[in-house]
Amino acid sequence: MVVILNYVHLGNDVSLFEKDIVGVFDIEKTSIKKSINEFLKKQQKNGKIYYCSLEMPKSFILSQNKTFISNVSTLTLIKRLVNT
Repeated sequence: MVVILNYVHLGNDVSLFEKDIVGVFDIEKTSIKKSINEFLKKQQKNGKIYYCSLEMPKSFILSQNKTFISNVSTLTLIKRLVNT
């Protein structure tokens, strides 16, 4: 049996297994919602935020264990997911 694991590049030197990605969100469009801001603050407080870059964030990626903040746009990340 052969198992192929596909990675998605999130920015800089950070990649994640495709199967571990729960969602990809535009940080500008979603962070205007109070519930999203509260979620991200809680993740930060619990040490579950990982910054892929120090550049201006464009997206956040939910995985099963962490939230990744990336400077890669959601459109680019979705294209990478579709092409894996």
